[in-house]
This record gives sequence, structure tokens and C-alpha cells, in this order.
Amino acid sequence: MSYENSARIINDDIFDLINETFRQEKSSQNNEWRLNFFDTYNNYFVLTDDGSYSINSKEINHKVETLHTSTGAISESFEKFIKPMKFNYDKDIAILDICAGLGYNSSAAIADFMKNSKTNLKIDMVEISKATLACGLLVPSPIPEHDITKKAIENELIAQDYATLSLETTDIPENININVFIEDARQTVQRLDDDSYDAIFLDPFSQNMAPELFSVEFFREFRRVIRDDGIIATYTSSAPVRAGFIEADFYIGLGPIFGRMQGGTLASPNPEMLDWSLPKNDEIRIALSDVGIPFRDPSLNNSSEDILDARAEERHEARHNTKISSAVKTPIFLGQEMDDEKLKRRVERNLKKMNIPSTTSNEAYYIVEVESAYSEKQDLKNNSTNRILDMKKRLKKVKK
Repeated sequence: MSYENSARIINDDIFDLINETFRQEKSSQNNEWRLNFFDTYNNYFVLTDDGSYSINSKEINHKVETLHTSTGAISESFEKFIKPMKFNYDKDIAILDICAGLGYNSSAAIADFMKNSKTNLKIDMVEISKATLACGLLVPSPIPEHDITKKAIENELIAQDYATLSLETTDIPENININVFIEDARQTVQRLDDDSYDAIFLDPFSQNMAPELFSVEFFREFRRVIRDDGIIATYTSSAPVRAGFIEADFYIGLGPIFGRMQGGTLASPNPEMLDWSLPKNDEIRIALSDVGIPFRDPSLNNSSEDILDARAEERHEARHNTKISSAVKTPIFLGQEMDDEKLKRRVERNLKKMNIPSTTSNEAYYIVEVESAYSEKQDLKNNSTNRILDMKKRLKKVKK
């Protein structure tokens, strides 16, 4: 199976139907194939609470999910990827949209830009699956600006001989430049210029499906191409993802909560661009537990399976050696009295393997002492990243 086929995440049935629709359009030169698609196959589309449509994923671990939250597909784009940004609309803006999918995140960015700015906007959309982008042409536009994105998608699909007819009638404004890259994002990002983006939208379906798009090495490419005051936004609250950002020399903070129980993640070279700390227990687990081992892809071309296997092995080697076991969330009990005797025995058994006699030992208090200064509001010195790095150093000293 090609990387493109393994990496794309839309439902197998709709994937085949979309490909067949555009094959028929090409052979017949008839616009009805595309124009009638949504009405014919609307049962494959999922109406979300804000009136915008999502589509189902392929079956993953015997489970099918929608690509967007049921709370609202286009609302999710605005809440998670636009609102956290601190764009200076007096200047030109450049955005990198990774896993562009149906084009909603870019469309939300265009809408915000057109409301606030008279300068220039550049968006580089990256999506490996032609069929997924083509689905963006077939779904009803949730906002008028999605028609602009559709035109850019259609232009590239025609250039790549996937689509044939130019059916999108909306013109792309002269001050908006949209480039569409249909390829492995790892290859795209290596060709991009240094210090060239104000924002990066990172929106793969899941870390377990695409760990290659959450690796330390991929994030180091982000660090190269993002501007000093730029912000990366992603929906995930995953510990290995957050740990990966820190290892790639980013500061991290809490992203908006929308359609999920937990907030996403924001990252920036500049800590002053990030307002909110991660939850305290998240910081502790990232710093001290083997769950905070990031994904690695040294050559930026490894398979998902190899990356997941390598991380599992690294976690195994680190557990009880350089990291506290993640079992029963052991590190979060450091510095705390425990009433549950059975749980306490399990926790302290794990701690003793790291030279920490108990949850209330001097060693335990020393490691998490930095958390006594915790505040939800971050600043230049007191922030999640500095606390995580401090706890990692303290654990290393104790283990010696």
C-alpha cells in the first residue's frame, strides 16, 4: 500500500465514490457528476451542530469517527485555529495549513483576514489525499470564504489531472495567495523558507494514525520555518506531542477547549505569545513519566508503524531508568499524602525504582517544588515549558 493510501483517513466507500466521480467527469466532460454528488450521496456526510458538514473516517481500531467535532465543524476551525492567533493585520500574513482536509481551517483564516485586514494573505495548504481535497469541493460551503478555498483546491486538482472541469465560479481576491501541496507534508516542509510563517495549523486526524506528523524532527522543521512571534495550533492534548514541541525548542501552552473535555496545544518560539499554562498534572506527567516520550522520525520518511514501535521501545527502556513509570499515573502523586493504601503501594513501588522513597519524601518534594509557583496565566519566566524542563533536571539528579 502506498503512503498516500495508508495516510488518508476518509471512509473507504466515499473515497472510492469520489475517485469514480472525478474519473467519470474526466471521461464524459459532464459537470453533472460533481454537481449531483452531494444530493446522491448525502448519507455519507455528517451534519454537525452549527450546520456545517463533516465526513466519516475510515474504520480505525473497529471504530468510525467524524473528521470534526459534532459540536460544529466550521466552528471548530474558528475556535481552535483562529481565535488563539495574535495576528498583526497591519502586516502581511502567512499561514501553513497541515492536513488541510476539506479546507475549513484555511477558509476560517480567510474569513478572519478579510474582516480585519487590507494587506496580503498567503496560505500554503498541505494535504496528501486528492480525494479528501476533492471532498472539500463536493461538500456545501459552510461560509462564503470556503468558496475561495474551493477555487484554489479545484485549480490544483485540475493541474494534477484529477479534476477536469472548472466549475467553481468564485474568484480568489488579488491580495490572497493560496498554494495547495498534495503530498507528504514531511517532504513539503523541508522545502519551505526559513522564518516565513506567522501561524501553522496542525490538524492530522490522530497521533496514532499519523505519528510522523507529530515527531520531534517534523517540529524542528516547524521551528525553522515559523517566525519568532508565530503560533502553532493543534487540537491534541497528547503528552508525547507536547513533549515533542519542547524538545524541538518551542514553548507550549493550553489551547482552547471546544467539543472535547480537554484543551488543545499551542506552541511558539516566544513564550509571551502563549497565555495559559497546561494543567498542573499534565506538566508533571510530561516531565517525569514515560508517557512524555515523544515521537521520533530521524530521516523524516519512516512509516507510522516504525515510529510507533520505536517510541514503545524507548518508553520501555526509559521506564524506571530515566522516567517514572506511567502506570497508575504515578508521578502526579509526588508531594501528596495518599489514603488509598493499595494504590499507594503501587505508586511507591514505582517511585522507589527511581530513588524516590515515597510520595512525601524529601526527594518527591524536591522534584515537584517548581509546581508550587504554578499559575494558570503564563509569563516569560513562570510557564509550563520552564517548569517541565526544571522537573526533568531534578528527576535526573535524584535518580543519580
